[in-house]
Amino acid sequence: MTFTLERLFLWFLLYSFIGWVYESILVSISEHRPVNRGFLNGPICPIYGCGAVLAIVLLHDFTNPILIFLISSLGASVLEYVTSWGMEKLFHARWWDYSHFRFNIQGRICLLGAIVFGFGGVAIIDLVQPQVERLTAMIPPIAMHVMCVVCAVAVLADTIVTVLGVIDLSDNLAKFSETVQTYAEKAGDSWQWGKEAFRDKMHDFSTSSQEIAANMQRLASSVLNRQQRRMISAFPRMRSTESTKYSKIIETVREMLRRK
Repeated sequence: MTFTLERLFLWFLLYSFIGWVYESILVSISEHRPVNRGFLNGPICPIYGCGAVLAIVLLHDFTNPILIFLISSLGASVLEYVTSWGMEKLFHARWWDYSHFRFNIQGRICLLGAIVFGFGGVAIIDLVQPQVERLTAMIPPIAMHVMCVVCAVAVLADTIVTVLGVIDLSDNLAKFSETVQTYAEKAGDSWQWGKEAFRDKMHDFSTSSQEIAANMQRLASSVLNRQQRRMISAFPRMRSTESTKYSKIIETVREMLRRK
């Protein structure tokens, strides 16, 4: 039983990595810059690993591709919706938003995503997983134990570091806002939050505006920790659920990081 659980864990890591590659390529193309997409620092997106392993466990005896497609679409959509809701409640932020797609539910899931996940489920069950099982069956038990222990410790440590780094995002956004506004007042200027407002400031050649813009990177680095800056950069549609102002600050920081 232990060996079976270890194989499931390795499969989880593999499909989490594949999901990270898929997400990173999509976001990097849309953002026109390299993006380390994913909640964790490491190259994995756990939601993909969880979805793939659940599909393998539940659908491995299914032979009808249409049925696999429908169950995969529904199951992945439920998993994505629950994950979005849970992360929003825990961190007071919406990490992704499909409101700009047609046929979405509260911006958490959309029809296009469900279709992609459906085809992904068919590809995993019928094409990819048989080869993965064959390869993992060749790994000696001792090597399997060592790989699982090392990877489990790494994922756990990554999760702890990430959660601790992001949990106080709202407090740090408020602190960042106060710091910038105070600096602007001392410079005899004012500061408006938002992507377009930041761009306007960057094109304003007044001395005060240039001084404020020049100090934004330093202020962000001193107030927002590395995890928070990475999250803001990695999730282009991330927004606060506590305050519209915080969402505007996130927009500003993201635009600033893009110009770094």
